[in-house]
Amino acid sequence: MITSEQSEQLRTWFADRLPVDVYESLVEVAVDREEITVVGTLPANESVKAFRERTRQQRMEVAREAEELYRRKVAWAVESGDDRILFTHLAVPVMTRLRQPERQVLDTLVEGGVARSRADALAWCVRLVGRNTDEWLTELRDSLAKVREVREAGPDRGSDSGKDADSQKSGSE
Repeated sequence: MITSEQSEQLRTWFADRLPVDVYESLVEVAVDREEITVVGTLPANESVKAFRERTRQQRMEVAREAEELYRRKVAWAVESGDDRILFTHLAVPVMTRLRQPERQVLDTLVEGGVARSRADALAWCVRLVGRNTDEWLTELRDSLAKVREVREAGPDRGSDSGKDADSQKSGSE
């Protein structure tokens, strides 16, 4: 997980490198362990297909540089009104160990036509939770960032100060 300061630096990096005519405006730059997702507003009167074709070379150049620098793949998305269209993104497999009641929830979503598979149903559930608990998740992420800052400000793990008094006296660890 990255800090809000690192996230803002990443956003600035993309804003500085994207040609001015790619997006009408840069909406969001989100990052996780595997991927950076860049979202911008679709220029007025342009279809997603036309946008993708017109900006493909520019986006590829920026993505190559970002992937080398940040060691993550870059995904692209556009927003038009209330719609967000994501393309060139990763689908990363996630290990789960669900018990029968949780599997039954996923199977109900599949049988009800909400999702095509258990994987789609799980993704649907994650999106639903994310939407409905956005404030709580934001607070949790902020808390994790604070824990990381405190941890980084602590004593070095590799120094002798971490040894106990007896091991220092005897010279053994």
